[in-house]
Order: sequence, then structure tokens, then C-alpha cells
Amino acid sequence: MKRPVLTLFLALAVMALAGAQAATAGHGHGHGHGHHHGHRGHGVVFVQTNQPGGNAIAVYDRGHDGLLTRAGTYSTGGLGGTAAPGTESDRLASQDSLKLAGHGRALIAVNAGSDTVTSFKVHGDRLRRESVVDSGGSFPASVAVHGRLVYVLNSGGTGIVQGFRLGHHGQLRPIDDSARSLGLANGDPPNFLMSPGDVAFTPDGSKLLVTTKASTSSIDVFHVRRDGRLSDTPVVNPSATPVPFALLFRSPAELISVEAGASSLTTYRIQHGGTLTGPQSASDGQTAACWITQVGRFYYVSNTGSNDLSSFTIDRSGQPALLQAVAAATPPGPIDLTSSGSFLYVETGTQGTVEEFRVLGDGSLLALGSVTDLAPGIEGIAAT
Repeated sequence: MKRPVLTLFLALAVMALAGAQAATAGHGHGHGHGHHHGHRGHGVVFVQTNQPGGNAIAVYDRGHDGLLTRAGTYSTGGLGGTAAPGTESDRLASQDSLKLAGHGRALIAVNAGSDTVTSFKVHGDRLRRESVVDSGGSFPASVAVHGRLVYVLNSGGTGIVQGFRLGHHGQLRPIDDSARSLGLANGDPPNFLMSPGDVAFTPDGSKLLVTTKASTSSIDVFHVRRDGRLSDTPVVNPSATPVPFALLFRSPAELISVEAGASSLTTYRIQHGGTLTGPQSASDGQTAACWITQVGRFYYVSNTGSNDLSSFTIDRSGQPALLQAVAAATPPGPIDLTSSGSFLYVETGTQGTVEEFRVLGDGSLLALGSVTDLAPGIEGIAAT
């Protein structure tokens, strides 16, 4: 990575943290919506509370109007975690820390503070805890799922990915000899800028990808063997722009990476051997784009340093184009985001809210409201 770019990114990140801390003062977060529609069957949104004293999943019913109503809260049986230095908006510093599996019939959560992973059986807007297992490393922060094969990214220390099988009743069982190290040099807890940020399978399950953020500014590609274990070492691909964070796929051979150093979205072609080629990038001109989700033909990223969301489109050749640099402003510290139907939901880790938006036909966002019955430190969101 070019040192001036990294230095600029670090400086911007520090400024963003300071601003987010200042903005938190005086804002309450203990009250709820006041919307009690009682509608069921319009989708469910799951939010990971990630509290150090006890992690839990807050479950919300989505009304036909996109507004969320709390349906219940379920303990994970583990502890939430906080990456160093402990004041950042994204305390897990990752994407995919809460992941639906088994065609939406199971939910997997990381417990970064207790180095465990929890699986739940999903029954509509109700959860039943099925297992709490050792994560296979330190500070588990991200989960990848393909069928019943699950890999957990432990972002502390060297960075270890550990494999599991998801049983038919929702239990996680570790796969022997499946742990692979990324060879990093992070602490436990890791620094939020340096820790690996995301783990994801290609849509065909043939490869497992990991972003290393500022540790090596690379996207590591493991081959997945028939027995569910990975190649001994990954193919290490330097990212096109610094600090690759979050991953998404257009097809088994087309990768989208959100790269925080230049606040950019980059597409790559994934070759059979694991190399990434033909990068095409576009910046949103904001600060620290890190998370991504897709709604229809539009892609939305959250910029935790500038407290806003940006939108992109991608053409047939893979070239991304900025649609709106500021598609919506948010409270301080927007982080992970998800979609349900034509609605977009965005967490703010600094204030502990979930921002609700309707996605309009032209890709613009209509703000609907905020869920305010959560505490700062939330990270991890998934939806049906």
C-alpha cells in the first residue's frame, strides 16, 4: 500500500471517531418506535446487539410500510466484543457478523468477546438457540455460508478461518483440520483498521475469500475442497485500492469489493486459479466506505467516516458508476446494512439505531424512521 494513502486514511478514521464520539453526547436511545402495526409475513429483521455484558439478537417484524416493530430478544449465550481502540463506530470491524443459513431457517451469530459462535433455529420472528461452539480462534467477526458448510473468520492474532457443518436441526459442528491461518500479526482484540473484515463464499461454493483491510490490503482466495476443507494456503491478491473491507458477488466469477482507503467500489474477475483480474473502480468521494448491500440493480454502501450512504450501479462490463454520492445522511457511525423487500436497513454503531429507508424505482432512498430501542455498539444485521 502506498504510505501517503494509508496515512490519509488513518487520519480520516481518527477524525471520524472523534466526531462520532462528540455527536453521541446527549442523544437518547432507550425509546422505541411507537409503531405497533402487528403485521406479520412482510419480512423479519435480525439485529445483533454485541454488548460486552451479554450478546443478543433483537428481532423485528417488518410492516408493509417498512417500519420495524420489536418482536423479541434472544440471548446468544456469549459475549459481544470491541475491537481496539474501543471507541470506533464498528466495534466488530467487519461485515457478515450475523448470517442467515439453511434457506433462512437458521441464524449464525459471532460472540467476539467470548470466542464462540451461536446458531439458532428460525421460526418466523422467533428464535431457538441450538448450539454455542468454540470459534476456533480469537475475536470471531464474520461468517460465510454455502449450503450447510460454514466458515467463521477469527480476526484476532494471525487471523484464522475455521470450518463447521450446519446440522439439519441448526447445530454447528466443527470440521477437523479445517482451520487456516492468514498469517497476520494482529492483537486480541485486533485494531479495527488492521483486522480482516469479511469472509465469503463464491456463489458456487468453489472458493472462500477473505479481506485483510490495512494489514496487507489484500483479498485472499482459498480453494474449497470436496470435503469442505480449504487449500493449505490462499492466493493473495493485492486490492486495486487500499483497505479492502466488504465483499459481494454478481456471479461465481464476478466479485465486488468495497475498499475504505479511497472510499471506492471495485469489481474483479475471479479466475479459476484464484487470481483476481481486470479491476474497475469508482469512488463515492466520501470517507471510509466499508459495507455493501444490493437492492435490485442498485448497490448501497455506508460511509462510516462521513455519516452517509452512497449508491452505485454496475454495467454489463463490470464498470461501477456512482449514482448518488450522498443517497442519504444518517446519524453518526453508519455501519452494516441489509435489505428486505424494497426496504433498506442501516445500523449506526455509535448511536445504536437502525435507520429505515424505502428504495424507490430510480434508486433514491426515502427515509422512513429510526429504530431507537437499542444501545450503542450494535453490529450485525440480517433480514428475510
